[in-house]
Amino acid sequence: MFTSIVVPVDLSEMDVSQPALERAVALASMTNASLHLVYVRSLLPVTFMEYVPPSFDEEQQVDCELRMKELVGKLPLSDKSKVTTSVRMGSVYNEILAEVEKMKADLIVIGSHRPAMSTYLLGSNATTIVRHAPCSVMVVRSPAK
Repeated sequence: MFTSIVVPVDLSEMDVSQPALERAVALASMTNASLHLVYVRSLLPVTFMEYVPPSFDEEQQVDCELRMKELVGKLPLSDKSKVTTSVRMGSVYNEILAEVEKMKADLIVIGSHRPAMSTYLLGSNATTIVRHAPCSVMVVRSPAK
């Protein structure tokens, strides 16, 4: 069925990412697929560069990598050796799609907000990933509140 599953994770919005992560873990357990979790850091606007220390990017990268490792540690999987992580920087959908190509993934499991008018007008990262993905995509919605 599936052999390689990429799961985009937003460390700042785990309420959106968690349902997708749970679904991906279940699928990986059933199909013995590898899981690859990806977090994409936003680019810092140039106008802010004079206000942050020179080591800001490196510190943020290390912090995000540590948080991703902690997340993997909490996954209910017996074989965590099949789970890898990546922290990238740039445009969310471009970086996710690049990681999918790199990992030769055959499924993306992504969390998404419930649709709102702003999403219909402006689009979302999940929408762009669905449109341009080279593989199947499962969009997992957050539970209704």
